[in-house]
Amino acid sequence: MTAPDPADPPGPADPPGPSGEAAAARGADRALRAAARHSAGRLAAASACSVAAAGAALAEPAVLGHTLDLLLRQDPSGARWTAWCAAVIAAEVLLDAATARLGGGVDARSTAWLRRLGLGRLLRTAPHHAARHSPGELSARLTAQATTAGAVPTAVMGTAVALLPPLGALVALFLVDVWTGLAFLAGLPLLVLLLRAFARDSGASVSRYQEVQLAMAGRLVEALAGARTIAAAGTAEREQARVLARLPELGAEGRRTWRIYGTTVARTSALMPMLLYVVLGVGGMRLADGALGVGGLLAAVRYAGLAAGVGAVTGRLAAVVRGRAAARRTAALFDLPELPQGDRRLPEDGPGTLELQGVRVVRAGAVVLRDVDLLIPGGTTAAVVGRSGSGKTTLAAVAGRLTACDAGRVLLDGVPLDELSGEELRRETGHAFERPALFGKDVAAAVAFGGGRAAPDRHAVRAAARAAGADAFVRRLPEGYDTALPDAPMSGGELQRLGLARAFCRAGRLLVLDDATSSLDTVTAREVERALTHDVRPGTRLVVAHRISSAARADLVVWLDAGRVRATGTHAELWRDPGYRAVFGDGAEPGPHPRPAAEPPGREAVR
Repeated sequence: MTAPDPADPPGPADPPGPSGEAAAARGADRALRAAARHSAGRLAAASACSVAAAGAALAEPAVLGHTLDLLLRQDPSGARWTAWCAAVIAAEVLLDAATARLGGGVDARSTAWLRRLGLGRLLRTAPHHAARHSPGELSARLTAQATTAGAVPTAVMGTAVALLPPLGALVALFLVDVWTGLAFLAGLPLLVLLLRAFARDSGASVSRYQEVQLAMAGRLVEALAGARTIAAAGTAEREQARVLARLPELGAEGRRTWRIYGTTVARTSALMPMLLYVVLGVGGMRLADGALGVGGLLAAVRYAGLAAGVGAVTGRLAAVVRGRAAARRTAALFDLPELPQGDRRLPEDGPGTLELQGVRVVRAGAVVLRDVDLLIPGGTTAAVVGRSGSGKTTLAAVAGRLTACDAGRVLLDGVPLDELSGEELRRETGHAFERPALFGKDVAAAVAFGGGRAAPDRHAVRAAARAAGADAFVRRLPEGYDTALPDAPMSGGELQRLGLARAFCRAGRLLVLDDATSSLDTVTAREVERALTHDVRPGTRLVVAHRISSAARADLVVWLDAGRVRATGTHAELWRDPGYRAVFGDGAEPGPHPRPAAEPPGREAVR
């Protein structure tokens, strides 16, 4: 299920081209139509009730007028028509209530549909695509903006139905008396011009307001996430100023929006009473001439009041304009590209042979990985080393298909990763990260978190925690493995251990560790490396390494330099090259007197 990019409210000329505002508006409108189809039954019921309520409102003046004439003439049927009056009024009230209830349900379902679609696309895209939007911006798009956009289907329905009573009343006004209808019709062109100007001007203003609002939300979340750093740096006032820097712009756009709305309402509010007075005056003259009865005059005035209700469409139109502008922000998530998946499976009992063929990755116009050819035999522990910015993390992401390559392909046991089913891929490839995020109601659930195979039992969870060096500190928590995550304060190293335990618990034939031991002390890191060899399901390990000890214990070292594989081999073989030693901060670039291939004891990586 796909939906294009955003929508801009009605406004002046949109720039041409598929990436312009016009294309964005069409994309968001398609998303809104899809949301409406998702609740088509309820929306149809709400429309039917709303139309029926409009019909009752149109019948009411005629029934009241006729009843009044009967009562004035003391006609015996007046009592029966009085009952009809009560029935019409009661029907209108009940139908309006049903419309409101059904409309609220449509709003909720449409909002939920937009949120699920946006969140699903966000979670299925590559992390670098999701990173285009800040957390605060994403939160605003999926909460407030989605809520406003979700109200569009009922707002459009309400706007369309809201036109029925005024238009029907205008027709009825002509049927009651042609001259009163003509008197009212004289002011309609001016009203139409007011509504058209409102839609045009408020659309642009609302769009700019929401854009500034999203930017401020992003800055606020950044500041909250870095609260400790800000406090330590003593820059609270500076950050406050940065977060609120666009507040004057937000206020200006908000005031402009309300000024446009208020001006339109004021003008329509002034115009409508004038039209009513004109109709009342013409009707009074027609009553004096005997061409119109008292009941007819009452009906004419009530119909003129209903026809004047076209000015109330301004408020409903404003909701549509706001919703379409919000839909543009929410629908931007629908264009995030999904990682392609196939339906193939890996061969049974494969050793986990990983092969990269001509892999090229480009980010923001810069080549991060350039024509990488690499073969890692199954069951091998391969350490990926290189200076900062050499492409290590990108290589790890490509190897585990957290992101796709722009050229070339990656194979696991001879099967291209993009041809694997999502379930198979995630069952057989595991990841551990430098800063893991934990999910679940308690520590045990956080370690067992994952998909692709049956949830591990408590024994498997504890075995994985022991292998990651986490069991001892977890047992010291207030409720042990049953401690709720918010009640389990952890250091960076403890958090990494739980991240490793999660990876170990669901280890497949390929396990990618992206700097996943950087916060561990040397002793714990070596214990984890030993456990990885002896206590975790056998398979291929790809380890992004900064420590010399990690590279030294690996079966194979992949040395990256500026996005290329500069060399592969064992640590002892590569240590002869001064450039390799320089990666760990030991010496400079190659010189005439290379060091012997022995690792200085106790030497650790310098980032």
